[in-house]
Amino acid sequence: MSVDHATVRKIASLARIAASDAEVEAMVPELNTILGFVEQLGEVDTSSVAPMTAVIPNHQRLRDDVVNADPLTGGGVQDKVLANAPAREHGFFGVPKVIE
Repeated sequence: MSVDHATVRKIASLARIAASDAEVEAMVPELNTILGFVEQLGEVDTSSVAPMTAVIPNHQRLRDDVVNADPLTGGGVQDKVLANAPAREHGFFGVPKVIE
């Protein structure tokens, strides 16, 4: 892929950047060099490289998903939570249907 003067002017216009003729002239070879480097990256064989999400190995520290039955810190108080609910349905808050 090659960048010409018209393409640089179009990019500058889309980015709302004012570019003089001298600046456009200077940007053409710079952008072509950058695109050349990107094309070189496409030629590298990465089929044997495992995908990664980070440079260093990270592991999520997850806790067990258990119900806390202690009434002071959570869980086991469904009846108390729903005591003042205007409507209950199957152990949950009942709400009116808003989407048909």
